[in-house]
Amino acid sequence: MIIDLLLFSIAFAALLIGSWTDIKVREVPDWLNFGLIFAGIGIRLLYSAITFEWMFLVNGLIGLGVFIAVAYIMFYAGLWGGGDSKMLMGLGALIGLPLTLKPFPLLIVFFINVIIIGGIYGLFYSIGLAVKHRKKFVREFFKIIHDDKIMKYRKIFLIGFFVLFLLILFLIKDITLKLLLLAFILIAYIGFYMIFFIKAVESAAMFRYVEPAELTEGDWIARDYYVDGEKICGPKDLGISREQINRLIALKRKGKVKTIKIKHGLPFVPSFLIGFVISLMWGSWWMLLF
Repeated sequence: MIIDLLLFSIAFAALLIGSWTDIKVREVPDWLNFGLIFAGIGIRLLYSAITFEWMFLVNGLIGLGVFIAVAYIMFYAGLWGGGDSKMLMGLGALIGLPLTLKPFPLLIVFFINVIIIGGIYGLFYSIGLAVKHRKKFVREFFKIIHDDKIMKYRKIFLIGFFVLFLLILFLIKDITLKLLLLAFILIAYIGFYMIFFIKAVESAAMFRYVEPAELTEGDWIARDYYVDGEKICGPKDLGISREQINRLIALKRKGKVKTIKIKHGLPFVPSFLIGFVISLMWGSWWMLLF
């Protein structure tokens, strides 16, 4: 339908702009994210009012609601920043989510593609950061894995891996099944160390201290800041607000705060753009693997 083409064109244009700003300045402007939400719901409302196809509006509201929930989960899990999360909400309103699951709704296909592409994109981007900051990365990595508590987990995991390896090697007769299980536990073992890799990359390349006046809306604050027992800002905020920045600037003048520790996450919006294009062109391509 022409209306779908309009909505998808708006989404594509917004993703292009968001990808550019995310790469250049590590933020996605709020006017763009909230503009997506208002455009998605507004266009759907107008179309439904003209055609009396009210499910078209309902689909947009469902898409918005589902992606609000997903965005909050991903944000509070520390996987996405505030700008990424808000962008996802806007895309939910634009793409919409019908109540039927056959065929797979585009919104679900898009999200699965984003997870797949995002994982590959995030891995290579993190490797690039590790190479760029290799001295600090190596120091942080060995500091993490030689922590007393982590050492205990490493020993337990290594013993478990070795036992499973022997059991699969000698008890499983089917060669295909044996290779699949061995590959699975090998991936699990590598994934265990990937946790330390990511933590080391974060410590080496993603944290920095800035003056309150250098903060911008949506910056991800790395720790809680309290002044006179009152919380000013922290990681659980959906990005720092202009009001919080102004308070920190005023507190800086009074000598009550110095610098603020912020986290620069990966510019993740480009993976949204790639996932969106793949979803429109090839859909649920991963179904061919099953």
